[in-house]
Amino acid sequence: MTEATVTMDFHPQPQAGEAKPWAFPAPERGALGNGLTLLRCHRPGQQVVAVEVLLNAPLEAEPKGLDGVATIMARAFSEGTDKLSAEEFAAELERCGATLDAHADHPGVRLSLEVPVSRLQKALGLLADALRAPAFADSEVERLVRNRLDEIPHETANPARRAAKELSKELFPAASRMSRPRQGTEETVASIDSAAVRAFYEKHVRPATTTAVVVGDLTGVDLDALLGETLGAWTGSPAEARPVPPVTADDTGRVVIVDRPGAVQTQLLIGRVGADRHDRVWPAQVLGTYCLGGTLTSRLDRVLREEKGYTYGVRAFGQVLRSAPDGTGAAMLAISGSVDTPNTGPALDDLWKVLRTLAAEGLTDAERDIAVQNLVGVAPLKYETAAAVAGTLADQVEQHLPDDFQATLYRQLAATGTVEATAAAVSAFPVDRLVTVLVGDAAQIEEPVKALGIGEVSVVPAE
Repeated sequence: MTEATVTMDFHPQPQAGEAKPWAFPAPERGALGNGLTLLRCHRPGQQVVAVEVLLNAPLEAEPKGLDGVATIMARAFSEGTDKLSAEEFAAELERCGATLDAHADHPGVRLSLEVPVSRLQKALGLLADALRAPAFADSEVERLVRNRLDEIPHETANPARRAAKELSKELFPAASRMSRPRQGTEETVASIDSAAVRAFYEKHVRPATTTAVVVGDLTGVDLDALLGETLGAWTGSPAEARPVPPVTADDTGRVVIVDRPGAVQTQLLIGRVGADRHDRVWPAQVLGTYCLGGTLTSRLDRVLREEKGYTYGVRAFGQVLRSAPDGTGAAMLAISGSVDTPNTGPALDDLWKVLRTLAAEGLTDAERDIAVQNLVGVAPLKYETAAAVAGTLADQVEQHLPDDFQATLYRQLAATGTVEATAAAVSAFPVDRLVTVLVGDAAQIEEPVKALGIGEVSVVPAE
């Protein structure tokens, strides 16, 4: 019997197209008649428009004893206006297919709006009304305060949140706002009422100190007219200069254990304060930090996760706290992760060995090349949406950076060598100038950690 020969004709394999050059989009800068600064960025095809509004209402401006009032104010912007109740405002946003979020951080308060371009006019009107004449009704503020008070115990029970709270307390002077929780404590939040929220609003929120970023497909949209009828109709007093205190921190090497009896894991957060984005070392610091702990192939993961099995993952990162061109800004440089309780001591010992080896031997060219490929090569995917572009442009404004900062940063990352990246990473994480916070079972981990000699060890209750 003869076997039949089966032949199949397949479609030809798709071929890659010609690579197109990419750069982070450049915005067009302008201003409205009321003094509001405007950045616009036309992104063809992005039918969902993103709007970021930055208010110059930083946490350090909160009155004494009212930590958290900026957060309550931010949340209250969507709880009604002089025209609409909270329920009506929410319904109108929903009819637009829009979302409106707000949060407060050290640099200020930020509102984020996303809406289909076909409903942009209506959504901008709602946003403008929220900024121009927020209701701040007693009942709504009281509800927001209760909600915030309910959140605090859950945050305290979260090991990562608890570690972050303790690290800030350790690093910064007690008088500094950065030493205290961003959204306030139970004591300070309980003291907030609608009068306090309105007073904070009236003192710090005005168009002359506000910036709006608009990103999306603006084809056929008369944005100037839309803004003139909405955000441009908001009035307020002129801008007032406000002194900005320098950031000071104590990074003397030490260990603080937040006691969690019976914990099966130890949450670790190791940090210090370092250079912000205005420092010329920033590109090399970003690259070196990524090589150290930015991804699954980084040194920390390779040792602590792949070789030793202590953890599901450890990350190193830099997070800007407040940025200023005069050198008063700062970034948090940190390593975070969790390890099983019995191996807390060995894991920390190996982590310090990774840092010492980095200082002694440096990074490899291969590590540097992979980091550049990951950081620069995926940038076009990272900024596919209007919201991603708007968020980064807003970050630049918030941190007093030029409009071309992100585009320049990618060129600098690609040009940064292995030696520069090594030097920056070693400088960012010196083995004798790191504050280590461990949230775990002190009875099991205190003595092994003391034996490491990485700093004086103290124990505090979990609360």
